[in-house]
Amino acid sequence: MQDYEESLSFLGTWGSFQKRVFFLLCLAIIPSGYTMLSVIFLLATPPHHCSVPLHGNQSQDWIQASIPVQAAGRPERSSCSRYRLDPVQSQNLDLVSNLSSLEVLLANLTQEGCKDGWTYSTEHYESTVVSEFNLVCADQWKQPMCSLVYFLGGLTGCFISGQISDRFGRKPVLFVAIIGTSIFSVALAFAPSWPVFITIFFILGLGQLTSYITVFVLGSEILIGPIRLLFSSLCMPWSYVFGVMMLPATAYFVTSWRHLSLAMAVPGLACIPLWWLIPESPRWLVSRGRIQEAETLLRSAALENRVEAPQVIFLSANVEKVPIEKEESASFLDLLRTANIRRMTLILWFTWFSLSLSYFGLSFNSSGLSGNPFLNYFLLTVVELPAYAATWLAVRSLPRRPSYILFTLLGALALLLIQVTLNSQPVVTLILVLVGKFGILGGTAVLYVFTGELSPTVIRNTAMSSAAMFSRMGSSVSPYLLQLEVYHQFLPWILVGSLSLLSVVFCVFLPETFRQPLPDTIQQIAVPPRFRWPWASSPPPKDDGKSAEELPTPREVVCTTRL
Repeated sequence: MQDYEESLSFLGTWGSFQKRVFFLLCLAIIPSGYTMLSVIFLLATPPHHCSVPLHGNQSQDWIQASIPVQAAGRPERSSCSRYRLDPVQSQNLDLVSNLSSLEVLLANLTQEGCKDGWTYSTEHYESTVVSEFNLVCADQWKQPMCSLVYFLGGLTGCFISGQISDRFGRKPVLFVAIIGTSIFSVALAFAPSWPVFITIFFILGLGQLTSYITVFVLGSEILIGPIRLLFSSLCMPWSYVFGVMMLPATAYFVTSWRHLSLAMAVPGLACIPLWWLIPESPRWLVSRGRIQEAETLLRSAALENRVEAPQVIFLSANVEKVPIEKEESASFLDLLRTANIRRMTLILWFTWFSLSLSYFGLSFNSSGLSGNPFLNYFLLTVVELPAYAATWLAVRSLPRRPSYILFTLLGALALLLIQVTLNSQPVVTLILVLVGKFGILGGTAVLYVFTGELSPTVIRNTAMSSAAMFSRMGSSVSPYLLQLEVYHQFLPWILVGSLSLLSVVFCVFLPETFRQPLPDTIQQIAVPPRFRWPWASSPPPKDDGKSAEELPTPREVVCTTRL
């Protein structure tokens, strides 16, 4: 019995159609990468201190001395308090001849809050959301709240879009997400207040991760064979990273957050013409019983590849229409319906949560590392290129479980070692952060492939989106992660490293998918996976005298794809 790829074998693997879709989907992922971590630059907190109004002939030394030292032995001055100046403003300041006299005079004064506002450094940023709306000191909680709202928007978008995509198609959801992101990026630039900003920011977050997940699913279902593996594990992530790398370069030159918001809309608007060039997923069309539409699309692809299509592409023995009433019953709840699927789903959800928490915790901490924040962010982004290249090499020839375990274990150990060098060796700390992100990114990239292979076609986008929801939960928590330093300096690093190690343990209990057929229906993943050690490869199928084509398949099998 022929499978889905064999039905499409007349197209070849590297035909013009496949290359065109490959290239266009790589372009479609750039807007998602460009806006992903915009929160780092839009919500950056420049160095600041209380504004000190000038009175009479006060000198610059007087202004500087009016800001108390934040902690003994440190040159940093307080960001949220100043000496109360009223008792001495009426005095003859000419009597105070030097800085030491000023400090003696001011040391006897009480402190007060920043009654006249704040003065912000413009060394790196002309303006940010924090400096414009004064999200500091008593209102400092609003800054991580903005990040939380943005990621919760992504979580909501994943929950909604996954089921819509499985019901109405991958392509419409993709372009609604891309265009919506661009529209609300423009609207963000005109936000007059903080409440309006976070409202628009939430809507902006709805579409960002949705477009990434949908591009991944669309490419996985249109492309077949080696080109699909190259797309999902290397070229799509590289295109995404290219978009991420464009952001610090743009923020370096566009130092106003409102202008940066306008710039964030450009990549998405440039992708609008791709609507007429990117096709719908033939695999999804077949899974919905729309065989004629799938055949029409594939015949058009055959013309583009200059090959002859067979008279009948999907034989009745090859593909059967999924009953509509059965098909429409597939939903988010099916991920928890049986014990085996529920166990697999819960493990994947925890794994996505822990890796996302580690990834975004590292990204948000880039501004806390010594050196230029734009350069630090750029280095943390560049390290993703070799991470995805290593992932591509791993998924080509290694099983999924050991690949994930090796990458994540490397990242977790690097994160745990940061506490040894954090205060004494800044260069070594930066190297460990880069190694940690390399491992976490490698594990995440393997996890994308792993999750897609574990999920059936009828709810694949829903399964990927549910995983992305828990990924968004991890990213939502990450802005608050570094605030755990008030309890213990190394607690954030211990937490993310421990969660990553725990995900390695849970990964052992997932079924291996290396060179296994992609499931198309829920029934195909209902068989309980046997436990095997991570380094053990899948056993060869028993030789019962039947060829692979003669093996029985469930009635509702739609298509099967092999990596």
